[in-house]
Amino acid sequence: MKNAVKWTTAAVLVLAACAKEEVPVSLPEETSAETELTSITLTANWTESKVSLGNDLQPIWQDGDQIAIYDGSATRQFTLSENNGSSGTFSGAMSTSANTYYAAYPYASITSFSSTSKTWYTSIPSSQTVPVGQMADPDALVSVCSFTLANTLSFLQATSLVKFTLSESGVKQLVLSSTSGSNIAASRVGIKPADGSYSSISSGNGSSSITLTHASGTFPAGSYYFVCLPATLASGLSVTLTDSNDGITVKSSSSAVTLSRGGGINLGDLSAGSSSDDELVITSDDAGDTTDEDIVDNTAFGRKIYVTFSTSGNATVSGADGQTVSVNGNDVTIDNTTTSEKVIYELSGTTTDGFFKVYSNNKQAFILNGVNITNKAGAAINNQGKKRCFVVVKGSNTLKDGSSYTDTPSDEDEKAAFFSEGQLVFSGSGSLTVTAQGKAGITSDDYVRFMSSPTVTVNTSAGHGVRGKDYVQLSNGTLNITTLANMKKGISSDDYVLVEGGNTTITVTGGVAYDSDDAEYTGSAGIKADNYFAMTGGTVTINNSGSGGKGIKTGNYEYYTTNGSITDSYISGGTLTIKTTGSESNSVSSKGIKIGFKEKVNNSYVYAGNFIVSGGETAVTCTKSESVEAKGNLTFNDGEFYSYSTGDDAINCQGEMNINGGYVYGYATQNDAIDANGNLKINGGHVYAITTKGSPEVALDANTEGGYKLYIYKGATVVAYGGLESNYQSTSTFYSMSASSNSWNAIKNTSGSVIAAFKAPSNLSSFAVTGRDISTSALKGVSVNGSKCNGTWATSASGGSSVTLTTYTQQGGQGGNGHGPGGGH
Repeated sequence: MKNAVKWTTAAVLVLAACAKEEVPVSLPEETSAETELTSITLTANWTESKVSLGNDLQPIWQDGDQIAIYDGSATRQFTLSENNGSSGTFSGAMSTSANTYYAAYPYASITSFSSTSKTWYTSIPSSQTVPVGQMADPDALVSVCSFTLANTLSFLQATSLVKFTLSESGVKQLVLSSTSGSNIAASRVGIKPADGSYSSISSGNGSSSITLTHASGTFPAGSYYFVCLPATLASGLSVTLTDSNDGITVKSSSSAVTLSRGGGINLGDLSAGSSSDDELVITSDDAGDTTDEDIVDNTAFGRKIYVTFSTSGNATVSGADGQTVSVNGNDVTIDNTTTSEKVIYELSGTTTDGFFKVYSNNKQAFILNGVNITNKAGAAINNQGKKRCFVVVKGSNTLKDGSSYTDTPSDEDEKAAFFSEGQLVFSGSGSLTVTAQGKAGITSDDYVRFMSSPTVTVNTSAGHGVRGKDYVQLSNGTLNITTLANMKKGISSDDYVLVEGGNTTITVTGGVAYDSDDAEYTGSAGIKADNYFAMTGGTVTINNSGSGGKGIKTGNYEYYTTNGSITDSYISGGTLTIKTTGSESNSVSSKGIKIGFKEKVNNSYVYAGNFIVSGGETAVTCTKSESVEAKGNLTFNDGEFYSYSTGDDAINCQGEMNINGGYVYGYATQNDAIDANGNLKINGGHVYAITTKGSPEVALDANTEGGYKLYIYKGATVVAYGGLESNYQSTSTFYSMSASSNSWNAIKNTSGSVIAAFKAPSNLSSFAVTGRDISTSALKGVSVNGSKCNGTWATSASGGSSVTLTTYTQQGGQGGNGHGPGGGH
């Protein structure tokens, strides 16, 4: 494929044994005598369709590629036998007795695998060489995954990339350096195959610079990549270029830079200009994707206009010939409706009483370069253009609105301190702080998207933090939101909210208020989407202390009636943490996650709102109500999902609940732990349910009164305290287990291997347990190395004392609708 990086392995390394807990890489024939091996073929592809820096780095297999697979006893070498580009078939021999396997690419870069911490050890070299016809050092492009024999191997990109372009040939060496000394390469680093996260780098193994050379001696003109450790470079970076005559050019940037896993940054053309100490212009981590119109580099602009605000005089505007410009003190208005130019407006300087407003029929970009605007009577920035507006954040910037919007013309919208009629797309590497006391913080009457890698902080005392009417998309960067007003939201959309990257923190303190538009009382929320919420990556942390406040709230009846349905909400990746502590107010309850709605129509109820969890790590705590509720069906396919409630059910759905895989934990002190108003089917995965309320509440509840049932199938591992729904049906045997409270305990299979370990809360020491081929001999008081699902599950254990399981006897009578009697604990 033209321009694709050729990811091949140069050599197979036979490595000496490392630390005790690690299994050294060795060729299959060297270990075949120790374990019975089976010849097998495996299909491998990529979970990410491309590296974020663009189509020129599509991950594709190349003939000769080799991967490493840890099979529970040793690391095996598999070689590509059939190549279909992004999908390949690998052949080799390994043990097939393990439950989970771990893979890494390329084989030549792997040094060992830790079976206790489930970590690959590899290197991201500080000296990298680009082969002829390629764009990056293939041995540095490490990818990892975990899998079962029933699944396709889906590799995660584990590195970060720094792209640059050379428009002229003749450079023989480039050195990328972290100004703050942060490690961007390492001779030995651990990577967890479950999510591509990194363990700490041992002292002496890290490097704050990477030297890049070309196999031909000098770089031909074209685009290339440094391959780096994911890192945050607080003081920026520099690039030193050496040409064929040993001339040296240094380019640098002092702005903070985030090198994200699977993404990175674009330094642009490094050959432009020859003077030292040139400033690097860093753009978004998706800058190479020519198909994404939200990337500022994909738009050609006609000119740049400079606007400089002043505390001692009038603002100044330069480069605006041919446009209508109005400057009244520091109130700056520019009209670009009479031209077809796409314009960049670079804003700098400070005003304590001014604003920036634009009228335009075209795409445009705002570069915020050390600008500080306070408008005492309205928005600080008001974009009246309806086309896409790129916001590139450089340096440190602040925007603040007034407590009342008396500057706003009667025929115009102005809904936030930073308001736009058209789309707002944030990128850059600087910081922006928005303080809103009159209305919302950032609002678009179209959509809002955050890309790599600005730090945006929004503090509001009157309105929402960030609102995108069409949608809000968090792709990268850092977003911090605090909202204080009653019934306001951290992030709000009339359609959907999508999180696919970045780090977002939302703090909400506002309570319930009467909404005159909807004629009902309404509470606050961290994230509100009238259609659906989706998360595929990134990190989101929500804390809501307001009365009736929710963490995430999706789906409403008005959207349903207008559009005919609401889309399923889902989590397939990332880390989501939610805590709500507010009490119910005016019949509005606080919940961690509420998906969908219940609406009475013509004396019957309409329910809608399905929720699907297929990956990621979720932890939800609610002190006064249900922690997680779906008004439709609820499905768990994979991932780690933790839910704790001291007010009601931990996990509840109105429809059917299916648990097919992953790790699910529900702990309720006042009601059922996991409750379905339809059937509750546990088909697989690891399920841990606790209720301490006592009868009639149970750990696992289905609506028996409605004719539904709790089904538990042989592929599932289940630990329960508080009883099971009466008349449950199980294809595997349940046992009662005496466990160590506030300690780890493990159940085993008939061959003596640990099925799983679970952490018993304080004061709980007896559980109902089952699992595939479960043995009547278990362990209590064990030690584990690493845990899942917020410290409730572990996949391996050692030590402890033996305990004999006894047959579980269900107690209690008819259950149903979350209120049937439970069983003995």
